[in-house]
Amino acid sequence: MTTSLKYASEKKGLGPGSLIHVGSVHQADSHITLVDYDHANYEKRLVSSLEEVLPYRDKQSLTWVIVEGLADASIVESIGQHFNIHPLVLEDILNTHQRPKFEEHDDYLFVVLKCLLPEEGEFSIVKEQVSLVIFKDIVFTFKEKADSLLDPVMKRLENGRGRIRRMGTDYLMYAVLDAIIDLNFDIMDQLEETLITVEDEIFTLPTPELLEKIHGIKLEVIRMRRFISPVRDLTAGLLRSESELIDPNTRIYLRDVHDHVLRIIESIETHRDILSSLLEIYLSSISSRLNEVMKVLTVFSSIFIPLTFITGIYGMNFEWMPELSWHWAYPAVWLVFITTSCTLFLYFKRRGWT
Repeated sequence: MTTSLKYASEKKGLGPGSLIHVGSVHQADSHITLVDYDHANYEKRLVSSLEEVLPYRDKQSLTWVIVEGLADASIVESIGQHFNIHPLVLEDILNTHQRPKFEEHDDYLFVVLKCLLPEEGEFSIVKEQVSLVIFKDIVFTFKEKADSLLDPVMKRLENGRGRIRRMGTDYLMYAVLDAIIDLNFDIMDQLEETLITVEDEIFTLPTPELLEKIHGIKLEVIRMRRFISPVRDLTAGLLRSESELIDPNTRIYLRDVHDHVLRIIESIETHRDILSSLLEIYLSSISSRLNEVMKVLTVFSSIFIPLTFITGIYGMNFEWMPELSWHWAYPAVWLVFITTSCTLFLYFKRRGWT
């Protein structure tokens, strides 16, 4: 098994086209699923080696090969050798820090993008890189791990409904892109629910933990923007492409995917603005609560200042202070205390300060 590097910087010094897996290893072993179909027939099975895939090149049907797990770079290298895929394309497949993009080659198309999935609990996302190599009669899909990401497309093929079994590999590419991109709408819904909860907490009880939560959500939204924004150029490139591998009838569906990408990007920008507003509301709420506390402390200080003044005078140690020998001096001082306090309190209350 070829060595896997976690960081792209560790590949420094190696020549272009060096086939080394770069990124976290989500799955040590690679699994290959083969789906062969046409309008009348459907076959799906697991294959143990690439040699079982090669005979399908001569069939009239369409073949979809899904490779799950990229730690073993020899599988990707073998596919590249048998299907004449450029080494730089193979290198991009194995580099899971790749920027989403679309490339045209002589007899195939190459697409790579990030699939974003929400995690349970606090709002957070995980990413998975998906690469597609589209030939006239065969499509290779490379994923970092085995999961249910492509199950909706697989079910459409199994059911045989709609046009997916009657169209070419370009439509299969569209179906995969559509399934991946539409997952972002679920993330947007979860993000919106999270922001509503955060807003309620801000007005109820703003805490330092809430500020940390807002900051964490903002970082996740920035990550989403970094992964989704390049997809706009990817889908635009597909629409501009003059490749014979893309049927004119498929372009209208690719245009729909492009519209979805634009909607998601606009939604991300809107939620970024909302997060900035929530941060300002949080700071304003904290400042308002501090002002309330300071107002109460100021009122109490204002009430006790004259009382402190009186007690300060009679706390002096002068021998000849006539009030010290009065019989009713003590009750008189308390009367002054109470009258002064009540008068100031009523004054502050009338001014709306309490």
